[in-house]
Order: sequence, then C-alpha cells, then structure tokens
Amino acid sequence: MLPLLFSDLFRDCSAIMNIETFRAYCLAKPGTSESLPFGGDTLVFKVGSRMFALTDIENFESVNLKCNPAEAIALRDQYQAITPGYHMNKKHWNTVFINGDVNSQILKELIDLSYFLIINSLTKRERLSIQLI
Repeated sequence: MLPLLFSDLFRDCSAIMNIETFRAYCLAKPGTSESLPFGGDTLVFKVGSRMFALTDIENFESVNLKCNPAEAIALRDQYQAITPGYHMNKKHWNTVFINGDVNSQILKELIDLSYFLIINSLTKRERLSIQLI
C-alpha cells in the first residue's frame, strides 16, 4: 500500500464544495447578504445591492458567478464545467458546475473574482456604507 501524501489528501478534500461550505464562504465576505428574490429555491448572494453569486438550494449542482467578458470566455475554454451563465447575461456571467473539473480552490477563486468585480462597481457611497473603504 502506498503512503498517502498530504497533497493527495488536500486534492481529495478540495475536489467538491457542498452548499454549506459555499454559503459560508460567500457570507464571510464583507458586506455580503443572502436572499431568495427569485423564489424559494434560488439563493442569491449580494454585496451592497448587487448580486455576485446565485445557486439552486434544492439541487446544488452549479453556481452562477459574475466575470469580466474576456476572462469568462477564457475560463469556458479552459474548463468543461464552466459554461455561459444560465438565465443570465452570458457576456458577464458564467455557470460553474460543481462536480466537474473545477475543484473547491478554483471555485473559491472564481467567487472572489465575482465579489471583487461587484465591489469595484459599487459607488463610493455604497462602499462606505458597508465599510469597504
């Protein structure tokens, strides 16, 4: 039997994110709130008044994340699990499938990108109101 390497253990643990981990990761970001504005099954995360992530609560198979247009296309070319945003502006949103070739670490990076895109688009007044400046 081969010894288990730390990197193998880390890779296995980071392979799939569950909805509780996803929710906690999003809510840990300053100024983030969650709501169900599209009905009881679509969980939306906002910073200030703007969405940066959304997912289906009952069927956590994918998340929609904001992305700048050039990166959105590059990510779709690089990962099979990343497609144009389902029911979203496909130029600015990607759908990331959880059980695809995107592990938890990459998903966290994509959540961060989405969050910071929204932060940068907020007015100075709104950023001040959520203590981001």
